[in-house]
Amino acid sequence: MTFQVLFQVHGTPVPKGRPRFARRGKFVSTYSPKTTVDYEDKVTESAKQAMGSSEPLNGPVEAFIHITLPIPASYSKKRTQACLSGEERPIKRSDIDNYCKAIFDGMNGIIFADDSQVVALHAHKVYGTVGLVEVLVREHLL
Repeated sequence: MTFQVLFQVHGTPVPKGRPRFARRGKFVSTYSPKTTVDYEDKVTESAKQAMGSSEPLNGPVEAFIHITLPIPASYSKKRTQACLSGEERPIKRSDIDNYCKAIFDGMNGIIFADDSQVVALHAHKVYGTVGLVEVLVREHLL
């Protein structure tokens, strides 16, 4: 029997931000932007609820990620309809891999021990009326 977990993260998806650097005396420290940290915390909470009392997976896993971005308010009705019908896709916003990085970092230690265990990734992003991420992670069987 293959173990799998499915969960949703409600709200506008946030891509992994570039690391920031701060000088602390003679040392330079690296930190993630607050929006990234807050979103990763949101993913972590959703993942914890989905996993319940189950332990993180230790073997290879595959992930299916469906990213729904809200349609910008500035779009006309015609363009909004094109977005909802799938004729127009979100190609000008952040890269899909940056969304996946933030989601994986939020799942580290909860769904799987480390995101290096992900051996297959199936992801896509679309426009929708509300922002939402749907995640399915399952054991990868040979």
